[in-house]
Amino acid sequence: MTQSSRGMSVDMALCLVTGATGYIGGRLAPELLAAGHDVRCMVRSAGRLRDLWWAARTEVVEADATDSDRTRRALNGVEVAYYLIHTMGGSGRFAEQDRRAARTFAAAAAQAGVRRIVYLGGPASEGRLSPHLSSRAEVGEIFLRGAVPAVVLRAAVIIGSGSVSFEMLRYLTERLPVMTTPRWVRSRTQPIAVRDVLRYLVAWAEVPGTVNRGFDIGGPDVLTYADMMHGYAAVAGLPPRVIIPVAVLSPRLSSLWVGLVTPVPARIARPLVESLRNEAVCGEHDIARYVPDPEDGLTGFRRAVSLALVKIKEADVATRWSSASTPGAPSDPLPTDPDWAGGSLFVDERSLVVPASPQALWKVIEGVGGGNGWYSLPVAWKLRGLADRLVGGVGLRRGRRDPARLRVGDSIDFWRVEEVLPGRLLRLRAEMRLPGLAWLELGVVQSDGRTIYTQRAIFHPRGLLGHLYWWVISPFHDLIFGRMPVNVAIAARRQERASS
Repeated sequence: MTQSSRGMSVDMALCLVTGATGYIGGRLAPELLAAGHDVRCMVRSAGRLRDLWWAARTEVVEADATDSDRTRRALNGVEVAYYLIHTMGGSGRFAEQDRRAARTFAAAAAQAGVRRIVYLGGPASEGRLSPHLSSRAEVGEIFLRGAVPAVVLRAAVIIGSGSVSFEMLRYLTERLPVMTTPRWVRSRTQPIAVRDVLRYLVAWAEVPGTVNRGFDIGGPDVLTYADMMHGYAAVAGLPPRVIIPVAVLSPRLSSLWVGLVTPVPARIARPLVESLRNEAVCGEHDIARYVPDPEDGLTGFRRAVSLALVKIKEADVATRWSSASTPGAPSDPLPTDPDWAGGSLFVDERSLVVPASPQALWKVIEGVGGGNGWYSLPVAWKLRGLADRLVGGVGLRRGRRDPARLRVGDSIDFWRVEEVLPGRLLRLRAEMRLPGLAWLELGVVQSDGRTIYTQRAIFHPRGLLGHLYWWVISPFHDLIFGRMPVNVAIAARRQERASS
């Protein structure tokens, strides 16, 4: 038993989550588990959930929402079914596909005795709706007219790392300090933080009684798209953006422009661009009667952006960009997010089999910097240190605290030790003056009796200047990082001979 949002005790529910490999579904399933519910995930390919930490705690069934028999079996015993399926891009028959899937799902839910369907759709916009918004509205109506009571939540721009809308905002703002933009940058919308969306979704597994209606959901701020770009720039520490609206860009040209400037595919950008032509401001806040607002209020736009960027600010490289498979906040990235989500990240990765023991290799890695240098072209490192000092940075003058041992927090020249896993990994965070954040990882891997040296230089650019910086210095990476694996291997071999 648990307390519902209206204070009444309700039993824990068996919840079905469709679209569990998608942006919202992949975040909703662990939130439902945390609230004490049993979760069954309906996906077309179970293998896509393999790397998610929470998947082992759920029941996974394979089914397509257009397959009535499999969908009915997936819904057997389910009390609350979350419908999070949308067709983005693709053929012009998407509306027919969405209609067919929704009708099949609604009928199967009725046959299975489901208590409630919860659908997350698009905003209730004014004027002529785009094809994709029209399709989402139609799907909501199919559920509201069905035999199973349905709750249709209508959200506009969702703010969180991995959200397509947020990623488009992120890339446009970071990459273009000055931009000519279509008229839709003046359209008003009411963005909502992903954590608030998930809070509403989870609550409807617990609200008692029969409710069959739609609700507008949005955050506390009503903004234009231009306002959101300015707000993102302020939170991300970027200079103010210059935005010049023009009237000549059609939705098709706008989507091609977005596809050129950002890694968001044009086929996905186009329905978003078409939707942004409509104003999307909540016409009511009736949902608060069933799911009261948090004591500290709904999450504001700038706070939501800050939460979406928090992993970068914490410099948590291992969780943010390597494993991303441990429990995290709803705003954090997931392995199932698109490859282009999460902001730009540049990586120079190298490895080499070393003819020495892992212990000898680790001694070389732990002794890097200071008097031992960086095992590559010394003059290049000296010039980089001098350049850093000329712009007010620390340069190479700090050296090391101890010539042989490191601990988290130590300084090494213009680096700071962020992580030490003895015998396995050394992660350094750059403290030189840069238009972004940078790390250097040096590691030891044992495989099939071999000792392997691994090396990753990682750079997260800030704004257009950060992107230009990476492309300018990329040709010099072979000089700086290219010789490091060979020279480290030679030093490890010497270390082993000296120890034997």
